Amino acid sequence: MEIDFDKMQGLVPAVIQDASTAELLMVGFMNRKALETTLRTGFVTFHSRTRQKLWTKGETSGNRLEVVAAWTDCDRDTVLLRVRILGEGKVCHTGSRSCFTQKLPLGAAEMAAEEEMQR
Repeated sequence: MEIDFDKMQGLVPAVIQDASTAELLMVGFMNRKALETTLRTGFVTFHSRTRQKLWTKGETSGNRLEVVAAWTDCDRDTVLLRVRILGEGKVCHTGSRSCFTQKLPLGAAEMAAEEEMQR
């Protein structure tokens, strides 16, 4: 299956999800070479937009991401990689398990939902 790398100038978002818990761990970007490397080796490899080079997640920390399943969305411009975490389980560079740790306020809708849950 062909992935559409043209929409974002040669890159696609890669959503990384824990295969056993379905927890969303991180999002990175892949170019064609990063995706090919990921699928060939079985370990998540990204394209660094700042360094303009490939990097395999966990190559220095030991917290590698082994691919269990790979999917694309209906437009074929995003990939979802379900992974097994190897190492200490710290996926984020901040030392936490997931990069998604910063809650954003939703305003009135969030307050109403919290009030409803308290009833």
